Amino acid sequence: MDYSSLQNGSDIRGVAMEGVAGQDVNLTEQACRDIGRGFALWLRERLGKDDLRVAVGRDSRLTGPTLAKWIGEALAAEGVAVTDMGMASTPAMFMATVTEGFRYDGAVMVTASHLPFHRNGYKFFTQKGGLEKQDIKGILAMAASDDHTGLPAAARSEGSFMPVYTQILCRKVREATGLERPLEGLRIVVDAGNGAGGFFATQVLEPLGADTTGSRFLDPDGTFPNHIPNPENKAAMEAIRSAVLENKADLGIIFDTDVDRAGAVLSDGSELNRNRIIAMMAAILLREHPGTTIVTDSITSTGLAAFIEEHGGVHHRFKRGYRNVINESIRLNREGRDSQLAMETSGHGALKENYFLDDGAYLVTRLLIELAKGRQAGYTLQSLIADLKEPAESGEFRMDLRLPDFQAYGGDIIEKLRAFAAARPGWTLVPNNFEGVRVALDQDHGNGWFLLRMSLHEPLMPLNIESDSVGGVKTIARELLPFLARFNDLDTAALAAFVR
Repeated sequence: MDYSSLQNGSDIRGVAMEGVAGQDVNLTEQACRDIGRGFALWLRERLGKDDLRVAVGRDSRLTGPTLAKWIGEALAAEGVAVTDMGMASTPAMFMATVTEGFRYDGAVMVTASHLPFHRNGYKFFTQKGGLEKQDIKGILAMAASDDHTGLPAAARSEGSFMPVYTQILCRKVREATGLERPLEGLRIVVDAGNGAGGFFATQVLEPLGADTTGSRFLDPDGTFPNHIPNPENKAAMEAIRSAVLENKADLGIIFDTDVDRAGAVLSDGSELNRNRIIAMMAAILLREHPGTTIVTDSITSTGLAAFIEEHGGVHHRFKRGYRNVINESIRLNREGRDSQLAMETSGHGALKENYFLDDGAYLVTRLLIELAKGRQAGYTLQSLIADLKEPAESGEFRMDLRLPDFQAYGGDIIEKLRAFAAARPGWTLVPNNFEGVRVALDQDHGNGWFLLRMSLHEPLMPLNIESDSVGGVKTIARELLPFLARFNDLDTAALAAFVR
């Protein structure tokens, strides 16, 4: 069987249940069992040993228990001792490979992040971190083979790791503040979106003394009846914002389904996501590590770059994709250039001090420490990013590529746009750009910038535009549209409608 279509970057994702017209189930029982066998073969080959132990966890999706059972049984049949950890977060499953007393050889998380209820998938870890694209490709190739480990079947058991993981987070806050209940007197609300993140209110915030009255959607429900568990989703952010304002909370926290991403809302109702949450983490870390390099994805703002530099840091804008950002930060450290934070505007944030693990709960834990310290010292979280210059406008336009060989076609558009921009008055190619083409425009041409790039996984080209002037996004779009409209197989209809 060809399972390559199930690969989504460094994850496996597919349709796991019926219910959506036109989307047939492809994450079948056979596929899941083959993937389990493939992971057993891959892990044995990679680690060079037979006595393997793997932990399996899942988020709140309806198909989670079944998919965890299928892959667990397949692993055990290949001689891998499996512990089913039940409901868990993705970062916790990695931590089960490095925490004293556990140290599993590998871990599997059953999740499809923020995707709709009928989809699901697998994420894999070893003690070195999350698997890369090539690793997933290898696992799927082994899944498609007839190979077996040849080892006798191993046992499956049930276990629990979340209480250990939450204690790690609580201990981090207590040690940093020197207090047993550093959040006493603070009201902090959580919106878990009915994903796996509800634990944070009851097992982290409340033991640290916080009042969590007003928290929403903490109970796991794989139908996600209230809103998509996604800090990038407008409805989700409005839900946590409303909870903060209605309950006069000191902080609001929102997680995605499997808790590897997070966003927040400050006490005044201002959202802490995208460029703002990167700026907040940069401000915190630059006080502890002056001069460190902050690696971000390609669509971060010019204001964020200036903020990082003004606070004594170095901004290294890289490519989209959380693994790309994390791996670039790791590469810089290997070369002797200190980089404490790798963070994407989607909310994926990984710290050097925490295994470069993209962990939404750990990210929020760092905010809690700062919130508690600020109350003692007389400053607020808002004050940390008061000098962040934010754009007057921003927009994103996703343009489909309507032909099979879309990669070559999109690449040609980018190269021709680069040459076009270099010769156009008022346009300046931004140097040290690692993805697509980024152009800065002067005040007469929109007073901002745009970035045109290829999507990581889909046949489309996202166009991001930002301006420091009201009406500037439309000005930039209007200047850019005639060039893009020359390409018949690029769907510019949304951009054209916007400039009318």
